[in-house]
Amino acid sequence: MNQKLEDLLQLALQTPEDVRARTDELNIGFDTATQTWELIVKYHGNLDNLRILGVRVEYLIAGYAILTVPEPLVERMVELEEIEYVEKPKRYFYGAEMPTYNSCVAQVVLREPFLTGKGVLVAILDSGIDYRLSEFRKPDGSTRIRYLWDQSLLPEEETLSEGDNNTMEQGTEGRRRRRPPAGFEKGVEFDSGQINLALEAATQQEQFSLLPSVDTSGHGTAVAGIAAGNSSSYQGVATEAELLIVKLGTPDVLSFPRTTEIMRAVTYTIRKAIEMKMPVVINLSFGNTYGAHDGTSLLERFLDNASEVGRTVICVGAGNEGSNGGHVSGNLLQEPDQGSRGGERGDTESIPGGSGRGVPSRIGDAVARPVSVELAVAGYERSLNVQLWKNYCDEYRIYLRSPGGQEAQLPKMVNGGKYTLRLEQTEILVYFGQPAPYAVPEEIYFEMLPLDRNYINSGVWTIRLEPERVVTGRYYFYLPSAVVRSKGTGFYRATPEVTLTIPATAGKVISVGAYDSTYEAYADFSGRGYADANRTIGIVAAGLAKPDLAAPGVGILAPDIYGGYSPFTGTSFATPIVSGSAALLMEWGEGVIIRLR
Repeated sequence: MNQKLEDLLQLALQTPEDVRARTDELNIGFDTATQTWELIVKYHGNLDNLRILGVRVEYLIAGYAILTVPEPLVERMVELEEIEYVEKPKRYFYGAEMPTYNSCVAQVVLREPFLTGKGVLVAILDSGIDYRLSEFRKPDGSTRIRYLWDQSLLPEEETLSEGDNNTMEQGTEGRRRRRPPAGFEKGVEFDSGQINLALEAATQQEQFSLLPSVDTSGHGTAVAGIAAGNSSSYQGVATEAELLIVKLGTPDVLSFPRTTEIMRAVTYTIRKAIEMKMPVVINLSFGNTYGAHDGTSLLERFLDNASEVGRTVICVGAGNEGSNGGHVSGNLLQEPDQGSRGGERGDTESIPGGSGRGVPSRIGDAVARPVSVELAVAGYERSLNVQLWKNYCDEYRIYLRSPGGQEAQLPKMVNGGKYTLRLEQTEILVYFGQPAPYAVPEEIYFEMLPLDRNYINSGVWTIRLEPERVVTGRYYFYLPSAVVRSKGTGFYRATPEVTLTIPATAGKVISVGAYDSTYEAYADFSGRGYADANRTIGIVAAGLAKPDLAAPGVGILAPDIYGGYSPFTGTSFATPIVSGSAALLMEWGEGVIIRLR
């Protein structure tokens, strides 16, 4: 095992490609055609020597880079002294009243100081934008979008007409290359001049030929409209802010962005803001459930570092996992006569087999009791992964029981970390993590795959934890996002706390939850923060609480891609209200600085 590699990447490298392809997470970041991995690294010094080995290097900011590495070279690459830690990409998921209603925005936009976000850049990193809508134009009809980077487009050459020569930079023989932004290798960048040229085209076909970027889902268009839309019939929050749009790449049929695309987009946005000498608000309306939720992953650390560059605010949605049954946590240590709570069963009932099992032990005044966590798996589930996070100083015996009653005890230590077992018609890949500089908590990862059939066994799976040596007693289970699992799959007696999605768990971003103004209550679906006073690692230990605030997130009216307006619900649509509000505050702050000068 290599301490420079995250657990999930180590498991992926130890798993054959045909098996990885059947899972939800293990093959993310691997290109089958080129047999290469796209990897995120934290480094120091210089990585140019890797290019000699055929490794493609993309430098980001603050000591982060994205490497494209042939699979046989990954282990060799990690041995380089300059490489500090490596993670594989993960998928991120997009997680109606007018946005200014019930959000106190009117008090600062309709009276002194009449804030509009003027002079501030609002960056929407999402599914793209319908740039033709009036909400994203100035009164003269020209665009408010300074730059649009579509990561999903392939760079290509375009033939220019004679009248276009003064609007686009020229190459040989009157041709101009559609290029990615400087310093990047993917996608195509369009500036305001090119967008205006497309807006002036006579037909939609001509518009598409000049600017072929399309928001097929409408998610990014709605988010941009809420944050900064402005037309005669619709008002967003920061109505005079300038826009920077990044359409995140869509690498697979599920069309969910990956960690690497987000990191590229953030780097690009900050560089552009510095180049234009403008303060910038970055809106991230998506998240993922994989990780310890403690602020220690490379993406979380990267966003913390990015927020310190230039004049930058990053707003991230808390996710919609609060009521989806995807998380359960608890404590094996209980005070005398304390009942069970959350998703745990704090009884001493024994599962047949093994002497002394189910017998509680006493540590000080608290009693360490075994707990059973029950997981319902719906029918027709093709695969499912489960994460267990705990403290390394705690030692538990772990038993897994299938719906049909077959049971296995997981070994305490496995050479290489990977262990495979079979219960009924389900194969379970188990990976035991080891301490690493960028991964303090211990992870035990389960990946369930079908054998001799198309689906894993449905019914109630039970994971039982029995104490051996207990110091903190805490444990945290997570399932994949509800978007990619069946509706009936989830933990019984799930725990709503600590259900923020990553990267809303980063310490220096503004994490945004959603509230339902109809009931004047926090929305049940909205990811919740920390209620664990005993947590000793991550952002809670630093004295921070998440989410930072909540905004209206139920039935928010926003522009759609059909030329009208539709109600949208989710923390995805609460976040741009906060992003627009941050732009108003940054405009006010810039004015104060100017007056002080």
